[in-house]
Order: sequence, then structure tokens, then C-alpha cells
Amino acid sequence: MERSRITRWAAPIAFLAAITIGALVIRAGLQHGKHRATTPTTSVTSKTKKHHGRRHRKPRTYTIEPNDTLESIATKTGTTVAQLQRLNPGINPTALRVGQRIRVQ
Repeated sequence: MERSRITRWAAPIAFLAAITIGALVIRAGLQHGKHRATTPTTSVTSKTKKHHGRRHRKPRTYTIEPNDTLESIATKTGTTVAQLQRLNPGINPTALRVGQRIRVQ
């Protein structure tokens, strides 16, 4: 009696586990390509504006992805680890969280 109960539930449980794992893999793949370093956008106008003094640009940010390190982020964004640490005071390089946004410029 006990063996028939196990076999009756084994297939549906295995099916649900496979579907769940598949959905998680697909979701991770879709999110992996979604977040990249952003660059400031500019609009073209008919009048030319002169900038006096230091130019103010919107800071660029990067969203942490799985397995990112400060070194890999610096390589991806063309900066240095020291620059990332200066732009993000208080950031803990050993405790980066997926989805966390940091300044890269």
C-alpha cells in the first residue's frame, strides 16, 4: 500500500520540480541581459549651447548582476576599482547584492 502511494505522487512532484527549475533558469537568463551600464542621453537642438565651467552630466549607474565583482564591473564599464570605491563610499566589495545599483561615473 505504501509503495503505491509513493509512486502515485512521485511523477507529479518531479514534474512540478522540473517546471519550477526551468522557469527559474529562464528568468535568470532574461534578467542577465536586462541590466547594463547606462549612459547619459543627449538631445539634439537647433541652438548650440555653450557650457561655462565644469560640465554637469547625469551620473552613470550599473545594476549588479549575479557573480559580479568590483573588478568585473570596472572592466565592463571602463573604470577602476579605486574609482568605483570613491564614487560609492561605504560599499562593501564582499557583499554586493544582485539588483543593487552603484555609480560608475
